[in-house]
Amino acid sequence: MKDDNQGNPKSSFKMPNSSIDIYAVQCVKCYKWRVIDMQEEYEEIRSKFTEEPYVCSKKPGISCNDPPDIDYDSSRTWVMDKPNLPKTPEGFNRSLVLRKDFSKLDAYYISSSGKKMRTLVEVAAFLEANPELKGVSVDDFSFQCPRVMEDTIPEYADKKIPTGGSASKKMKISKDGD
Repeated sequence: MKDDNQGNPKSSFKMPNSSIDIYAVQCVKCYKWRVIDMQEEYEEIRSKFTEEPYVCSKKPGISCNDPPDIDYDSSRTWVMDKPNLPKTPEGFNRSLVLRKDFSKLDAYYISSSGKKMRTLVEVAAFLEANPELKGVSVDDFSFQCPRVMEDTIPEYADKKIPTGGSASKKMKISKDGD
């Protein structure tokens, strides 16, 4: 999820370096949103979401009886990630950058040496050129991006949300926990 500085007019809006400023997960039992403190923890939860659905009690001292950490509303632009994407390999950072027209996010991987990779072909070439990265595979990377939730895009943005295809699919959490 990303804070969009909604009170600013379009002309003064500046994109931050990192588009994601808060990570949150929805409980499969009570549907409340829980803030996850670190990207690495969020990615761990996301990578195992189908096998280990998130429940409030996984957060220390929290239960479904507690109020949500954050509410889904238009005070910020929300994006919904797909479950079970691989956790970013150690030594790399995954960066998601929201396009200025709010149409989608772009994913990048940045190595510990600062090399920015935009495609799996670039990742494969980097891994081949760096054989010391044993145990890291192209399969450990995903350029699938979260879907921008149209109902939370600020009014001043030129809304160009893609329709159809895989971009229109989002992570659903049904009442039966599917």
